[in-house]
Amino acid sequence: MSTDTQGAGRLGFEAGQVVQEFGWGDDVDEALRADIEKIIGSELEDEDFGDVTDGVILWWREDDGDLTDAMVDVLTVLDDGGLIWILTPKPGRDGEVGHSDIQEAATTAGLQTTSTFAIAADWSATRLAFRGRGK
Repeated sequence: MSTDTQGAGRLGFEAGQVVQEFGWGDDVDEALRADIEKIIGSELEDEDFGDVTDGVILWWREDDGDLTDAMVDVLTVLDDGGLIWILTPKPGRDGEVGHSDIQEAATTAGLQTTSTFAIAADWSATRLAFRGRGK
């Protein structure tokens, strides 16, 4: 088994962080999950975790429901400055989500997309960040 966490390392998580996972299913990339767990030094927390987290990964497919609502839900558990990644099937794969759909949902949720790249054989990762707010 490979211990290369290069793909997961691009997500910016660090040892000791609490990372919560939403949208797990039989189709997720288990190697990527394991690599994230190696980096943070603990298991990913599931959707029922009841405390503040340092980061979130959201596995999302086209028919999973309302993406904006899911993004808003994720924000309720995230510490200030926490990382948010949405993981979607790559273009051409079952359940793919258009980048424009992600951008639209993010904007409605008060977020913006900052980068997108291939993270695993069948999955793309898109980073979401808070939009600047006037004081």
